[in-house]
Amino acid sequence: MVGNKRKTTGKLQFRGRFGKLKSHGRKMIYVKTPGGNTVVQFRKIKPGKAKCASCGAVLKGTARARPFEMQNMPLTMKRPTRPYGGYFCSKCTRDTLVKKTRANLIK
Repeated sequence: MVGNKRKTTGKLQFRGRFGKLKSHGRKMIYVKTPGGNTVVQFRKIKPGKAKCASCGAVLKGTARARPFEMQNMPLTMKRPTRPYGGYFCSKCTRDTLVKKTRANLIK
């Protein structure tokens, strides 16, 4: 044989207890079954809260769910219905609307 051939092993993170479920995207929850046993279930972690594009404040009234859950939600539950809802906080929305109306009055 020419050259050195090494056996490649699987990724280290997939070894050990719970295998590939052992990641940061999942949360370990202990659940008691009807038979009386306690088992480990893995739930997906919720995504972070939505933040304002200009000041970085946490947006009120926006859903904090994964994309497949957001897909089935009505639009009114996903974000506020005001202009720039889900993008700017209420304070920044007010400021931008005032700036735009003042700019239109000057022209």
